[in-house]
Order: sequence, then C-alpha cells, then structure tokens
Amino acid sequence: IFRRGAAFTFDAQSYFELVKKLRQPIEATTPTIYAPSFNHAVKDPVENDIGIPPTARVVIFEGLYVALNRDGWRDAAELMDEIWAIETSMGVAQARVAKRNFAAGITATLEESMMRTRASDMQNARDVMDERLPVQEIVQSVEDESWKSEDMSRVEREQE
Repeated sequence: IFRRGAAFTFDAQSYFELVKKLRQPIEATTPTIYAPSFNHAVKDPVENDIGIPPTARVVIFEGLYVALNRDGWRDAAELMDEIWAIETSMGVAQARVAKRNFAAGITATLEESMMRTRASDMQNARDVMDERLPVQEIVQSVEDESWKSEDMSRVEREQE
C-alpha cells in the first residue's frame, strides 16, 4: 500500500463521527452539518466544504473506503441504510484515474500518470477489493460521454 490515497492517510474516526452525527434525529433547528470534500487540483481535502442542511433527507457518501472492513470505516458502514459498490475492470479504472490525475496536474505526462497510478492508486484499489464489506447492490460502471468533464475530454483529445 502506498501512502498517497491509502486508507490510513484518511481520518476514519472523523468520518465515523460525521456519519454518527448525520444519523441523529434532525429537526428544523438542527444546524447545518459540514463534511469535507477533496479537491484533486490542490491534491488535498477541503475541510467543512459540503453543507448538509437539516432539510436533507437522503445523504450519499461516495469514496474508495466507504465499505472498507477496517476500524472507523467499518463502524461508519454499520450505520448506513445501504451500501452500493460501483465496479469496473482494473484496466478501465487505471486509465480513468491516470487521466484524472494528469488532467489535475499531478503528473507532467500521461505516461508518468499511468506509472504512478499502477504503483499507488491501483494498489489501494486492490486493497479495497480484498477488504470490502458485503454490499447490497453492485452497479457496473459504463462509459457515458455526456458525463465526461472538459478536462478529461481535453486529455483524450491530446492523446489522439
């Protein structure tokens, strides 16, 4: 497991505390609860970036470690009504992550991004697959051009 993006680099206990807070009864007087986000352009989390108002009735958590069978992550997962997983082949995942990282400026070239992705991100992905909790639904990922960001489209055009 490589340090960048590995489960142990995230604050699983804070994530668990956030999920616990959101499971409490919410009333009109409940203050907005804030969750962190991740900004790939700056390569770091952004604390208190996502406001969850008391009017929210459905909250969706997404991320590589949501169903990880480890302390903190497992505790949070036990509080979820359902856990779904999105699956795709490791090859497709590697290409997507490498393009995203290159588009975000993490690497200077797409080749460098592919090497970095193989050495780090895909190791973390394999760890998740080996340690994933049971899920209620598995959704197969498909390519949908209408959802592709301009940055990703630019990277693909440059590679043609």
